Amino acid sequence: MALTIGQVATAADVNIQTIRYYERRGLFPTPRRTPAGYRQYADGAVARLRFIKHAQELGFSLQEIQELLGLRVRHGAACDAVERKTRHKIEVVQQRIRDLQRLKRTLERLAAACTARRPTDDCPILEVLEDHDDIGH
Repeated sequence: MALTIGQVATAADVNIQTIRYYERRGLFPTPRRTPAGYRQYADGAVARLRFIKHAQELGFSLQEIQELLGLRVRHGAACDAVERKTRHKIEVVQQRIRDLQRLKRTLERLAAACTARRPTDDCPILEVLEDHDDIGH
């Protein structure tokens, strides 16, 4: 049974424009069209969209998702490649966590400086933002 773009979008909980964007990016196959020009999607379209959205939620870029989709059709040795990509993504996430923790410590220091300032002092956060070299040091 063929599905319309609206049916696929609703079933996968995405916007119609998202589907069109994925088609342009090559993540989603261009569907057959009716003689009237309406897109007709196969049953697997919803599962593919859900795969793309879940991979995005896990932090994979669209380029990485395209690679994962390519590996998805080759079963045997694909698992090793997917594991390598996932382990690399874990490293990227860990670096982001370290960066966010460093940013949090900087913001906490700035907030503490506000608490300690006298009413006549300038705002320490605004001063640091004006001279961004002080941020993170």
